[in-house]
Amino acid sequence: MAERTLVLIKPDAVRRGLVGEVISRLERKGLTIDAMTLRTMDVALADQHYAEHVERDFYPPLRDFMTGGPLVSLIVAGDEAITVVRTLIGATDGRKAQPGSIRGDLSLSNRENLVHASDSPDSAKREIALWFPELAE
Repeated sequence: MAERTLVLIKPDAVRRGLVGEVISRLERKGLTIDAMTLRTMDVALADQHYAEHVERDFYPPLRDFMTGGPLVSLIVAGDEAITVVRTLIGATDGRKAQPGSIRGDLSLSNRENLVHASDSPDSAKREIALWFPELAE
């Protein structure tokens, strides 16, 4: 059975017209899109999704950014999908991400870094349940 992970194509990527580019890179790697939706994250979902960061100083601007426009949420599947997706998207800070990665090629920011991806099987399970409760395992 293929591993599943949550990917969010963040509001900056949607605003910049990069949704197709991000999805294309995932698909060219051999990953599949099991579910996809365009929506705007509300504050309640942001607080659940980023629960471990809510009390941190950097969280209010992050919440404002993530709730400030539409994003695309995806369930992406494939062999070792969590590791593969995180390698494809690159380091969190786009200024430091390797060329060839999504962030390395397309982002110049730490906060507005185009894409979120689950960082572990436990995170993927929790995040998929938040974003796609009807498809949670």
